[in-house]
Amino acid sequence: MLSKKVKEIMTTDVLTTTSDIDVVCAFEKLMKNKISSLPVVEDDKLVGIITATDVGHNLILDKYELGTAVEEIMIKSVVTVSPEDDLETAINIMKEASSSGILNQLPVVENGKLVGIISDGDIIQEIF
Repeated sequence: MLSKKVKEIMTTDVLTTTSDIDVVCAFEKLMKNKISSLPVVEDDKLVGIITATDVGHNLILDKYELGTAVEEIMIKSVVTVSPEDDLETAINIMKEASSSGILNQLPVVENGKLVGIISDGDIIQEIF
């Protein structure tokens, strides 16, 4: 099962945002859709990612001014996986990247273009 390709179980209908959107609007999109992260895309190219945990925590602490754009707070060094990678590779990438925090989703990128997203839940469901 771990040899199955990421492309076989990834979600291809990915909710995204653009970098010029207001942080509060992006957070509302995260909450409304009950998702934990939102890839930031410009011209189909992945340029960043925001997480509900990071944004929500900083909104509570009142760290953003009204009108703060996603571009100002997004994570720009995004950890990704290829659709051709196997699930074992995706798991190892998640484990390695989560040493600085919990990483439960990986954007799936091919030739710089966002083509999907895979979560730890997708992998667990596939394995069990």
